[in-house]
Amino acid sequence: MEIETIELVLTVALVLDALALIALIMIQQGKGASVGAAFGSGASQTMFGSAGASSFLNTLTTWLAVGFFLVTFGLAWTARERAQSLGTVGIPQVEERAPEAPAPIGLPVEDDFPTLQIEDAPAEALEVPASPEEGGDVPAAPGDGGDDRVP
Repeated sequence: MEIETIELVLTVALVLDALALIALIMIQQGKGASVGAAFGSGASQTMFGSAGASSFLNTLTTWLAVGFFLVTFGLAWTARERAQSLGTVGIPQVEERAPEAPAPIGLPVEDDFPTLQIEDAPAEALEVPASPEEGGDVPAAPGDGGDDRVP
């Protein structure tokens, strides 16, 4: 049998089992409903005897619940088998490794990078201007004699 056929049969069995379980639970009486039978209110003339149908219905409900769980486990097994049989269908597979990326242009490939010493730097590169130049591109900061309002 194919997995799809087994899955269909188990799904139908699960639906029938669930409907039977619902019906059995709905027709059962509560625990306090059989108090009248204890005092001889005609319960001995019933089809299931003086104990009533409660023990038979309880047993049948128990077996239907066990069947429900077994069918559910069977459906889980078929889902696992289907997933394993599909595997990687429709997922593109990489046949070969991608080539190594080339080294970035302009950077040394070696591990020893040259270090720049402060002594090697020109003196004008180390000078920091005290304030922006008059008419320069950099706006004056608040407190430099300009407008102290925050924009």
